[in-house]
Amino acid sequence: MRRFHRISFPLLALLLTLTGCSVNPVTGQSEFSLVSPEQEVAIGANNYAPSQQSQGGRYYLDPNLQVYVSSVGRKLAAVSDRPNLPYEFVVLNNSVPNAWALPGGKIAVNRGLLTYLEDESQLAAVLAHEIVHAAARHGASQMTRGTLLNIGAAAVGIAGANYGLGQAGAQVAQLGAAAWMARYGREDELESDRYGMDYMVKAGYDPYGAVKLQETFVKLSEGRQQDFISGLFASHPPSQERVNANQAKAATLPKGVTNRDIYQRKISRLKRDEPAYKAQDEAIKALNNKDAKGALAALDKAIAIQPGDGYFWELRGHAWEMLDNAANAEKAFTTAIGKNPDYFSHYLARGMLRYEEANKTGARSDLEKSYNILPTPYASYYLGEIALDSGDQQNAIRYFQTAASGSGEIAKKSQERLAVLELETAPHKYIPSKLVLGDDGYLIIVIKNNSPVTVTNVELQLTKMLNSFIADSTSSINGPSKLAPGQQVSLQTRIGPFKESAEASAYRIKVSRVQIAAQ
Repeated sequence: MRRFHRISFPLLALLLTLTGCSVNPVTGQSEFSLVSPEQEVAIGANNYAPSQQSQGGRYYLDPNLQVYVSSVGRKLAAVSDRPNLPYEFVVLNNSVPNAWALPGGKIAVNRGLLTYLEDESQLAAVLAHEIVHAAARHGASQMTRGTLLNIGAAAVGIAGANYGLGQAGAQVAQLGAAAWMARYGREDELESDRYGMDYMVKAGYDPYGAVKLQETFVKLSEGRQQDFISGLFASHPPSQERVNANQAKAATLPKGVTNRDIYQRKISRLKRDEPAYKAQDEAIKALNNKDAKGALAALDKAIAIQPGDGYFWELRGHAWEMLDNAANAEKAFTTAIGKNPDYFSHYLARGMLRYEEANKTGARSDLEKSYNILPTPYASYYLGEIALDSGDQQNAIRYFQTAASGSGEIAKKSQERLAVLELETAPHKYIPSKLVLGDDGYLIIVIKNNSPVTVTNVELQLTKMLNSFIADSTSSINGPSKLAPGQQVSLQTRIGPFKESAEASAYRIKVSRVQIAAQ
């Protein structure tokens, strides 16, 4: 039977003194929130740049397109229920059809979505929808729901992971766009459609743009276009219900402009470059299939159409790496940096290549630039290796800790590096030990190796306490000669016999020294 837990009354009382009900600026309804409007703005501002970097960076080939999208967004934001938010609008260099909003009005649209829209009213429908998410504090509501669950879990001593949330509630302020691109609730989506159409009308746009937008998305989802399903549909799932709701709403609103000709002119470069991005997709597929020559052929097509996109050149570099041509790979990565010096990935690619080619000075410069733009696990790992090579153990540990918090092979390697470094100074951090009272009244030492490496010659420190703060005596005990990762052993001692567990509680045990087994 499922067990339900409640937040303790003292904890709930503390929460209510720190926060309380707030009024949704869009609906006028009272809502409980753990996130203040000021915190919302700060979270959005702190995560906007890294969120852009993690999804392709800004689309820089047509600055006028950025100005145009921003002008449409600002026109809508000015008539929103929170016109004073520090709104920003950006087009990302990403083929996946998607759009998202961070708390505080930081909004992004992928170029891949713009090519599916027909006119400015449909663009306005996309932007107005995202503006409502920000204005109605939907992100804050998500954070509050997640945080409350984690607080409830902490109150009863169980992990937040039991709710399927992991550490999300505790790490809210550190998250980028991924947190806000999680699936919104049905009501949030309908609310954003409904009020977004009101914003469209106030700004002079035809509300039927929102109807046509949803009709297009439903048709594409029925066609099972996986790029849509994994992109926009993952965060804003289309449905006939939304189409019907938008039609009913639009029927009650006045008509407005669509600005089709203007929109088509503004996206003309994107349309002209579409074959280049299709060739890029072919190149990525070829690289995934280890077909470097096929990738280079596809990238030749892409670059012939649009030579200014740095990512085409970065992909060329990866293809040349696959062919073991480091010189050509470096040239390609350098060209990519020249095309777009503000994108983390180009520096990361060249830095990793330079590290493998033993150019540690050049590698460090590139990796630091990449890390400062976006601190990825790969940049962290290689910077940790460089710091270790130079004898800077403190910075090596810091970098490995960042990389180890991720997942995959690079995180595993970082965890191993970190364990080796920290096992020398704090072995008990990775190899916990405890004392338990055996049936015969003698103490048993239980030791487990939680590190990712095998250790040998384990030594333990046994302390007898006079009281909770003062030690009476300390002695060393030889532990297991070898302990593999995940292995647990129990050692019988001759300390005892004790008639009651209270007598045994005067003793403390800790792993004091280990050696790392040869790898």
